[in-house]
Amino acid sequence: MILDRLNEVNDVTIRSVFDESFKTYGNILTGYDFSGMMKYMEDRTTIPENGNIYVASVPELEALEVTAVIRAFVYGDMPIQVGYCNGRNTTYNGFEYHKGSEINVAVTDFMLVLGHTWEIAGNNTYRVEDARVFFVPKGTAIEMFQTTLHLSPSRVRDEGFKGVVILPKGTNTPLDQKPSAQTGEERLLLQRNKWVIAHPEREPLIKQGAFPGLLGENKELHY
Repeated sequence: MILDRLNEVNDVTIRSVFDESFKTYGNILTGYDFSGMMKYMEDRTTIPENGNIYVASVPELEALEVTAVIRAFVYGDMPIQVGYCNGRNTTYNGFEYHKGSEINVAVTDFMLVLGHTWEIAGNNTYRVEDARVFFVPKGTAIEMFQTTLHLSPSRVRDEGFKGVVILPKGTNTPLDQKPSAQTGEERLLLQRNKWVIAHPEREPLIKQGAFPGLLGENKELHY
C-alpha cells in the first residue's frame, strides 16, 4: 500500500485525508461527478520536466456541468475559477492561504503539507514542525478551509502529479496595488486573495516578494 511505503521512507508521519485528523483542515467532497475534469487533465495537460506549472483559469474546465454545481452548492453561488497545478515538487517551500475555500481534485496520487493559520506567530513566522502531511489518493476531491495553510502538492511517483484547483474567482492573479505595510498580515499579501509565507531557500517566491517566514528545514518528502 502506497501510504505504508510513504511512511517507511519519510521521517514525518504521512496521514490519509480520510483520517480523522484531516477534519480541522478540510472536508472530503462526495456526490459530485469530477470525471470530466479528470479526463481533461489526463488528455490535455502535461507535467513539466522540472518544477511546477499553475494555471489559474481554464475555460474548458469552467464550462463543465460539475463546475456550475460546485459554484452553486459549495461556494453558495459566488463566482469561482477552475485551473490546475501539475509538477514534480518534493519540498515544503512555504505556505499560502486564501479568504475562501480551495478545492483540489487529485488527478494523480499526491501529498499535501498543511498547517493552520492560527499557528502563524505574531511576527508572521511559521514553524516547519507544526505542519502535517496528508496523502490524497487519485480521484479524491477535498475542500481546504480558508484557515488551512497549503502550497503545491508533492509527488509520490517519478512522473510527478496533476491536480485540479478550484478557488474564488480572481485568486492568484496580480494585485492592483501591493500593500506598503511591512508588518501584520498585509506583509504576506503577494497576489490577489493570496497570502504567502515562504521558506528563505525558495528563491522564486522570495523574488516575487513573498515574506521569508517559514522557520526550520525546507524538508523534502520521499516516495
